[in-house]
Amino acid sequence: MTDRPTANYLDSAKRVVIKIGSSLLVDDATGTLHHAWLEALAQDIAALRALHKDVIIVSSGAIALGRRHLELGDRVLKLEENQAAAAAGQIRLAHAFQETLGKQDLHVAQLLLTSADTEARRRYLNARNTINALLKLGAVPVINENDTVATDEIRVGDNDRLAARMAEMASADCLVLLSDVNGLYDANPRIDGSAKLIREVTEITPEIENMAGSTGSAHAKGGMVTKIAAAHIAVHAGCHMVITDGTKLHPLKALENGADCTWFVSKATPRSARKRWILGSLKPVGKLILDAGAQTALTKGKSLLPAGVHDVEGDFERGDTVMLCGPDGSDLGRGLCAYSSK
Repeated sequence: MTDRPTANYLDSAKRVVIKIGSSLLVDDATGTLHHAWLEALAQDIAALRALHKDVIIVSSGAIALGRRHLELGDRVLKLEENQAAAAAGQIRLAHAFQETLGKQDLHVAQLLLTSADTEARRRYLNARNTINALLKLGAVPVINENDTVATDEIRVGDNDRLAARMAEMASADCLVLLSDVNGLYDANPRIDGSAKLIREVTEITPEIENMAGSTGSAHAKGGMVTKIAAAHIAVHAGCHMVITDGTKLHPLKALENGADCTWFVSKATPRSARKRWILGSLKPVGKLILDAGAQTALTKGKSLLPAGVHDVEGDFERGDTVMLCGPDGSDLGRGLCAYSSK
C-alpha cells in the first residue's frame, strides 16, 4: 500500500461499473432525491460514453425513497415494510435515472437481482447475457438488489458487494464506489486528525482489513468493511476498484482530474481472471473432440468454430464447462460451451 499519488485506472478502462450509495442520492432528513447531483453525474456518464466506454450503474436508494412516500418514518422497518418501501421507491428511482440520463441522449434499462442470480449458474448466464446485450445496444444498465422479494438468506446485503459481483459478471475492468468518504485511511479520519489516506492498495492484507470503519449515514447499509469485501471480489476478477468522494457535483470528472481516492489494484485482467476461473474453479461435465484443423487454430489463439467439432461426449447444457480434446484425446483446454450437448 502507499499514500503517494497513483495511476488513474479509469482513463484506460473500457467497461466501468459505478456504484452509488443511498446517502448520495437521497437526502437523509427529507427522503427526497438529490436531482442536481444526479444531473451532474449523468453528464459525467455521458462523457465516459462519448469515449466509447461501457457504463453500468449499481444504485441504492429505493427503500430510502419509498419509505418517505409510504410515510414510514425513520423507525426500523419490518421485512415486509422494507419490501413495500423498495417496491414504492424503485419505480421512482428508475424514473429518475430514465429522465436524467435521457437528457444526455442515453438509453436506460433496469435490472433487479438477488444473490441467487449471481450464484446459480443458469441465472448468472442469463443476467450476464442480458447485460452484454444491453451494452452492445448502447444502453446503460441500472442495477439494484431486488429487495421486494429478497429475504435475508438470499440477499447480497449491500450494494458494494453487489457492484463487485456485477463487475465480475460483466468482465468490467474498473469499479468506482462513490461514497461519502474519499478513500481508505490508516485510522478513522472522523476522530483522528492525523489519519493518512491510503492512495493505492496492491494486496488486501489483514492490516488493510483492520483499517475498515463504519458508515455514518442513516440510510446506507455499507461501510468500509463492505468496501474491502467488494475489493476482494473485484481484484480477483481482474478489475481495479476505487473508493472516492461522491458527495460533490461531477464526482467522476473530479476522479479523472486527480481527486483524492484509494485504488485497489488488480494484478490480472478480466480476461485472464476469467480464464483462471474456468480452468480451476469449474468441473468439466462434457468433452468436445476436435479435428486437427480446429486444434491448430486454437493453439494460434483463434476461435473454435462448429465445423471443427468432430464429436461430443457427455450430457451438458449451454454455459457448462467442457474439456477441449484433440483427435488423439489429448487435453487442449477448457471452455464454457455456448450450446447444449444435444
